[in-house]
Amino acid sequence: MAGTGITAEALRARLQATLAPTELEVLDESAAHAGHAGADGTGFGTHFRVRIASPRFEGLARVARHRLVYDALREFLDRGLHALAVETR
Repeated sequence: MAGTGITAEALRARLQATLAPTELEVLDESAAHAGHAGADGTGFGTHFRVRIASPRFEGLARVARHRLVYDALREFLDRGLHALAVETR
């Protein structure tokens, strides 16, 4: 299967631009999911973990904070990002 072309750097850049985080960590965990649903056989670009803190999250419930992250990354989800674990602070 062809890779998604999605990188941790691309996700990081989008989140920086849209949410102006004060803390941000983006990890590509695709290799740990080889053989699982959504894995494309490359070991990259399908499963990510995002740890993020942003002033935009002030006063929002966890679901609303996660929605902001998902909305920021919608293009990548549409392109084949299969799994996104989100930790907000």
